[in-house]
Amino acid sequence: MRFILLFGLCFFICAVASAQVVTLKGKVTDENGKPVPFASIYIRNTTKGASANGDGDYSIKLPTGQYEILYRAVGYRQESLKIDLHNDQAVNVTLRAETYELKAVTINATGEDPAYAIIRKAIRKRKAHLDEIKAYSCEVYIKGMQKLLAAPKKFMGADINQIGKEIGLDSNRRGIVYLSESESKLDYKYPGQFHEEMISSKFAGSNQMFSFNRATDAMANFYENLQDWKGLSNRPLISPIAENALFYYKYKLIGTSTENGVLINKIKVTPKRGHDPCFDGYIYIIDGSWRIYALDLYITSRANINFADTLRVSQQFLPADSNRWVQASGKIEFGGSLLGFRLKGYFIYVYKNYDLNPVFNKNEFNELLHIPPKVAKNDSAYWNKERPVPLTGEERLDYVKKDKLAAKRDSKQYLDSLDKVTNKVSPRSVVLTGVNIVKRYKREFIHLDPLVTSILYNTVEGPALNYGFSVRKEYDSVTHRAMGFGARARYGFSDHLFDANANAFFPVGNFYLNVAAGTDVVDLNSHEPISPFINSIYTLFQRENYEKLYQKKFVTASLSGRIAGGWQLSASMEWADRRWLPNSSDYSFFHPDGNRFTSNNPLTPGQDVPLFPENQLFKITLRTTYDFSSKYETYPFGRRYLPSAYPTIGITYTKGIRNIFGSDVDYDLISADISKQDINLGMYGRTSFYAGAGKFLNTNSLYFPDYKQFSGNEVFFARGGINSFLLLNYYVFSTPDKYIEGHLEHNFSGFFLNKIPLVRKLKLQEIVDVNYLSTPALKNYYELGFGVQYLNIRLMYGESFNSGSNIRDGLRLAVSF
Repeated sequence: MRFILLFGLCFFICAVASAQVVTLKGKVTDENGKPVPFASIYIRNTTKGASANGDGDYSIKLPTGQYEILYRAVGYRQESLKIDLHNDQAVNVTLRAETYELKAVTINATGEDPAYAIIRKAIRKRKAHLDEIKAYSCEVYIKGMQKLLAAPKKFMGADINQIGKEIGLDSNRRGIVYLSESESKLDYKYPGQFHEEMISSKFAGSNQMFSFNRATDAMANFYENLQDWKGLSNRPLISPIAENALFYYKYKLIGTSTENGVLINKIKVTPKRGHDPCFDGYIYIIDGSWRIYALDLYITSRANINFADTLRVSQQFLPADSNRWVQASGKIEFGGSLLGFRLKGYFIYVYKNYDLNPVFNKNEFNELLHIPPKVAKNDSAYWNKERPVPLTGEERLDYVKKDKLAAKRDSKQYLDSLDKVTNKVSPRSVVLTGVNIVKRYKREFIHLDPLVTSILYNTVEGPALNYGFSVRKEYDSVTHRAMGFGARARYGFSDHLFDANANAFFPVGNFYLNVAAGTDVVDLNSHEPISPFINSIYTLFQRENYEKLYQKKFVTASLSGRIAGGWQLSASMEWADRRWLPNSSDYSFFHPDGNRFTSNNPLTPGQDVPLFPENQLFKITLRTTYDFSSKYETYPFGRRYLPSAYPTIGITYTKGIRNIFGSDVDYDLISADISKQDINLGMYGRTSFYAGAGKFLNTNSLYFPDYKQFSGNEVFFARGGINSFLLLNYYVFSTPDKYIEGHLEHNFSGFFLNKIPLVRKLKLQEIVDVNYLSTPALKNYYELGFGVQYLNIRLMYGESFNSGSNIRDGLRLAVSF
């Protein structure tokens, strides 16, 4: 027994000694002694490596043994060192600028640069290289840093100096605003399926918050024809080796060099036209296999990118075996300015330990991202050991400073001090923005409405005050589950009607229950197509009273939530006592010629006669939707389901039931709809559509508010939405029968306007709207609109006509938000 124990002890000691991990570190500089930022460090014949930081410092942990270390950076000659590692060792490396030979080349009769022949071969091999790896699994380290270079002292009333102090900026409002590291396991299965699991996360300024770094966000595969970077560019970006790249790019062969026994062609790429969504820079193509060896590309604001003036992408590749190459590292750098703020930053990605023959679970790729609850539990000692990219001095200082701030921010005393500052009530907040009272430590939030949207005017109530407040309490800081309560009071100074109601919401399992009760004055159109504020402006200044109202006493309850995957369900019940209201005020500031107030009955605008008698309603509504989505992301607070590539289908059934709580109604309405937003059409923009149809199966007893209503528009300022009309009357085409409606909206993403320099600078986009509606009374109603969009504001010219009655409506201008 003693022998066995002694043997086991000796074996353990030997195993530990053989598995001892040591650190190889140093600095990578150029021939002038300047740091080479983000140089790559690899172990030959493996996919294990690290990266230098922005100051050229590197560090990699390896078991003791003999290694051949490769040092690479785009534009520099690769250096190779054989090192015998037995303990921690410092090795500084100098990289020399790569010398590319441009030997005598044959120029064809057209004077074409030899780069074109290389690019054509790369294009022909593009699909093969894109498809050569059917699956892999690897580990990814990501570090992201964003730094504020300049900021105004105040912005939209906010004190940026005070905010800067709270997040660790200096007195000039400069400093790091985002610093985070993460480690993930990334799985890939052909074609284009990813599963990412975040293993560990570090976020400057919080010990609980997980990183926003995502490995899949950096999956810029230039073997794909188009790079669809949503948010950054309204148009997809074109790869320099896309099938049609020769139409967009000019190429120039800079020269050739030899590395690791292969001949590398360095080619400069330049857009043929400045406004095209194309890259400038260099791409390195291996001679013979015609695959990408490395690339260093950038794109600027002249190509109409958003939020950044310049964005640079660098990638390096290594052979995983004799026939297949994988990405070893990547870097995204960016800088830009907006509204007085100037920002720069980077994300760096280091990939290692590729497995090209992984075994996956059956449903693994339904989950695109998994972030476990305790992903941020590892301390600084762990990260000092594991990170393959050393921190710069500025980044180390930021972690220390933000950790102190984080400890301070979690204290009740500090949170209460913030509340004391932010909860100050000013005339501006009372009038324009509303009063917000925050109790951060208790996670309670109170909002009082602003006066500007609470003071109304309409011809039914005259001057009116509709004022409310809401309270929200978050009781789970991990899942962010909350409950809330709100109340509202309304008084018309001409009709002397007082109304008040209250509402509340709270979770019930995986569903949310909403309840409300009281009295209110509401729009005859359940879509509320015109806001009370806009109606007040038109009524007082133009003597045009578009909004039509009625009073109801009501009790409602609704339950909504997700059943499973892309299947959602909602059920609601409403009891109401409804009373039509006549006009009680005829006042307006001005009296434009030809403009007269109409009655509160939209069907008899010249006579203020009741639209319907006082009645009681009891109805139930069931709605279910399915979007065919099985893809989701898992966060510490729960799952987030992702939009499907297929349309969303919805079915709604409403039943008005007579004699329950005195109800006078008896009707059945069933409808179905199908919709899809942001369908990517590549260079030709994005399309959204909505189509719906419905029929009243039974109309034994119903009133105007029970009709099928449509979201129309008759004013200059319109409410946006894919199922909205640009020019349709708000009320007169409501139907108690059957209907069909269709909407198509196409955003060309600046396809035409980007050729105009001034328009390109404003980042305007072309919009086309086509809308259709058919009811037994309306026949076939069409709308066609053309316009431009800036941010979320659309300026549209539209024309409508009814083919059934040959009634045309002339061109009209509208702005929608």
